[in-house]
Formats: sequence, C-alpha cells, structure tokens
Amino acid sequence: MTSSPTRKAAVRAATVAALRPGYRADLADGTDRFFEPRRTDCPWCGSARLRVRLRTRDLLQHKPGAFVLDECRDCAHVFQNPRLTGRGLEFYYRDFYDGLGEQRLGSVFGTRAAVYRGRARSVAPFAAAPSSWLDVGTGHGHFCETARELFPGTSFDGLDLSEGVELAEQNGRLDRGFRGSFPELAPKLAGQYEVLSMFHYLEHSTDPARELAAAREALRPGGLLLIEVPDPHCRYARLLGRWWLPWLQPQHLNLMPAANLRRRLGELGFEVLLEQHGEPHDPVDLLAACWLLLDAVAPREDAPWLPGAPPGRARRALRGALFLAAAPVLVAAALLDRLLAPFAARTGLSNAYRLIARAAEGNPNP
Repeated sequence: MTSSPTRKAAVRAATVAALRPGYRADLADGTDRFFEPRRTDCPWCGSARLRVRLRTRDLLQHKPGAFVLDECRDCAHVFQNPRLTGRGLEFYYRDFYDGLGEQRLGSVFGTRAAVYRGRARSVAPFAAAPSSWLDVGTGHGHFCETARELFPGTSFDGLDLSEGVELAEQNGRLDRGFRGSFPELAPKLAGQYEVLSMFHYLEHSTDPARELAAAREALRPGGLLLIEVPDPHCRYARLLGRWWLPWLQPQHLNLMPAANLRRRLGELGFEVLLEQHGEPHDPVDLLAACWLLLDAVAPREDAPWLPGAPPGRARRALRGALFLAAAPVLVAAALLDRLLAPFAARTGLSNAYRLIARAAEGNPNP
C-alpha cells in the first residue's frame, strides 16, 4: 500500500504540473506589469524625504521579482515602493493561502490556539460579553473558532478576500462569512458590531487609512477595535535584515509604527485604551531567519512558477539532507527565541504590537 506521505507528494506533483502552463504564461512578459510606478512621497504623511530600508526577493514562495521597502524620514512609515498592482497582488498571493499552499498554511494556523486565546482575552477587560464580533482578514476562521470558547454567546463573523472565508462558514467556524474588500462592504455592515478585529491585516492593505475608516463605519458607537500588526521598530528587523520574517515581501505593503497608528485612530474618532508590545510578540524570529536562510541555499522544492525541469530525486535528497543536518541549529534557534521572549518588550525585540481603541459615541466622522 502506498504511504500517506507518498500519496501527498504525488498529489502535489500533479497539482504543480497542472498549474505550470498558467504560471509560465503569466511570466512570459516578465514581472514589470505587476508593479505600479515608483512613488516619491510617503503614503502616510506625504513627506518626500524617503530612504531605502530594504531590498529583497520573495523568500517564501520564491516567485520571481525584486522588492524594495522605503522608509519615511519624517514619520518612519515603511512601505513597499514600487507597490504591487492589482494584477501583481493576485499573482503573488495565488497559491499562498489557498490552492497549492492551503493545506500547509491551514495546518499552521490551526495549531495556534494559544495565540488566538491571548488575542481574544485582551478584549475581556473592556467588553466582558460582546454580542457581535467581526474578524477582518479572518482567513479560514481559526481565530473565531477559538475565541468562541471564551465568548460562547458572541456571534462571530469573518471577512476576507480569499475563498477561505467561505470554507470557514461552511465548516461552522463563522456565523457569517463575507468575501470581498472591507471598505467596499463596510456600508452594508454599518453599525453592526460591538468588536472588530484586524490581526496582521493592515500591513497587507493598499490603503490602511481607508481600512480604518471602514472599521469606524462597521462598529457601533462605543465599539472596540482590536489591531495587531508587525512592529517595524523591532530590533530584529535591523539585526536580521532581509531574513526577518515580518518583512514578508511581497505581501506586506505598509508597516506602521505604533505612534502613527495611534494618531490616525485619534483623527478617526477613536480613543486608544491599550497598547501592548510584549503580549503579541511571536517568538519565531531567530528560527524563521535560520529556516529562510537555509531554504535560500538548499535546492528548491518544485513549484509551477520556477523555470526549468522539476527537481529530480538527487536534488530532493540533497534538500532533505541539508535540512536534516541543520536540525540542531534550528532547534537551538527555537529555544533561544523562547528564552528571549519574556524580555522582548523591554529590549525592543518584540516583533508586533497590539492596540485596542474605542469608537466615539455618535455618528462616525472619518
């Protein structure tokens, strides 16, 4: 009988072969059409004082293309420049969360219940039993499934651009699933929610200010907005350079310092109730950096966007041998991540921050 790993490998190989012609057609004319013109001002504050913060490539899927992150010298906002077009976003997101990457990413997200509980508990001091909650950028709805354990009387809805939100509703993780652009759907959801969460969502958006205005519209007066995003001021970002996982190029388009986000929320009529740096830190920086570096030097796994013939048995064996040999380094990095985690906030090593803000009473006035 064929083993399960062998069956999975055969299914993946067949899927890759079926997708290859489409990707080769997409790449026949290069990647230039995936990018907008380079902008000369900061999308957050409008300053023309920019500097290059990072040059890198796609270190996770290894899709072709070069990416630049610029930093504003005045407000410290970090943004992809030139930014991906709509066609570019579709190309680089394709087969990451859905399709070819769905099983792998779904299994990762499905094992983070402790992280999801911590996020949900952060709301309890301000809303002990919220009646309605919208999770924007919900993916496959794993957060809502876990949060329901803490808030069994809460109605959990989710919104996402991917088909994962539809699967989450079918699987009972969500009461209602909405697929589409949040700013476009917000008028239909106006004033419906007591809590609205955005976990590692804003950094993916082309216009974070518009997303925040949509959140103000969807919340009831006095409702809570819960945001968690990568912190571009994290010391690991400079120490690890392109190997810092939260850069996540080409998906992360905007990375906002906490002070910038606080000010913008105030302008939209929110009162910031809580800012946390230690609690949302995900202790994976050193492990992820080692893995990304190892993956960059090892023979590639087969993927439909890569040129040339699929890897043969020798290349696959070499890749496996390299990862096996590096196992002690990966384990040591993981242990060091855990040892440093309790000190992340006070040492500036926290890779994320969390804000909870209350919408002002009265009508939204973005």
